[in-house]
This record gives sequence, structure tokens and C-alpha cells, in this order.
Amino acid sequence: MDLSKILVVSGKPDIYELVSQTKSGAIVESLADKRRCPVFKSDRISSLSEISIFTTDEEKPLLEVFQNIFRKEEGKSIAFDIKKTSNADLFAYFKEVLPNYDTEHVHASDVKKVLLWYNLLNNAGKVDLEDPNKEANAEQTEEAKAE
Repeated sequence: MDLSKILVVSGKPDIYELVSQTKSGAIVESLADKRRCPVFKSDRISSLSEISIFTTDEEKPLLEVFQNIFRKEEGKSIAFDIKKTSNADLFAYFKEVLPNYDTEHVHASDVKKVLLWYNLLNNAGKVDLEDPNKEANAEQTEEAKAE
């Protein structure tokens, strides 16, 4: 699963997939409703591959969290209504997928966003257990062996 082309745009509710780049920004497509819209260099844009969750040990990339949820849900979307679930229940669920998350730095709004993003990605068929760096690492290993 490659999260480098999945974007969060500040002030916009959905997550977006990069369609193409322009001189002044990019064209993105909402994973929720497939609508395309422009985003500009002045917008605050983050790739999901750049986002991590605080844990008591180190920061965990969002990719690992999504893969943990994918395993827990056996490849399906989260069944409960994330927006209507109590904070205590959200934290209990999140503890199952990331047991050592930092309770002081990870807020209920963060957990909701992660779970909502997971559902959007899963419904769009973007979640899998493949590591996008696996191929690059395999190529580097092959090159090292050739030398």
C-alpha cells in the first residue's frame, strides 16, 4: 500500500488521491465521492505517508496502523459508526490495534480521523498488507549481492 499519493488537505473533510500536478498545485480526487478539485501550493497539504502516531517507544507510521486495523478487521471496513461512538470505546478499539499509543499525545479526534481514513481507503480498495518499500529494499539487496 503506497500512501505517498494519498493526501490530506487542511480545511477539507476528505482524503484525496493525487491525479496530476500543475504549475500552481495539483488536481486531486476525493476517495469518498470521486469528485476532482484543484489544490494550490498555498494550501496545507500532507501525504499520509508523512503522518505518524505517537507511541510510548517511537512514532509509528500511519501505514503500520492501517495494516494493524486491516488484520484486525480481516480486510473489511470498521463496522461500528465511528462518528457516534464514545471516546472511551474509540480508545479501547485503538488500543487493540496500537497497544502502546501515547495516551497523552493521541486525542479522540486523532483516533476518529485515523479510523475514518482507514474506512475511506479500504472502501476504495487501497488498503493491503504489502510494504511499498519492500520492492525498493529487494532491489537494493540484489544490487548489493551483484557487487
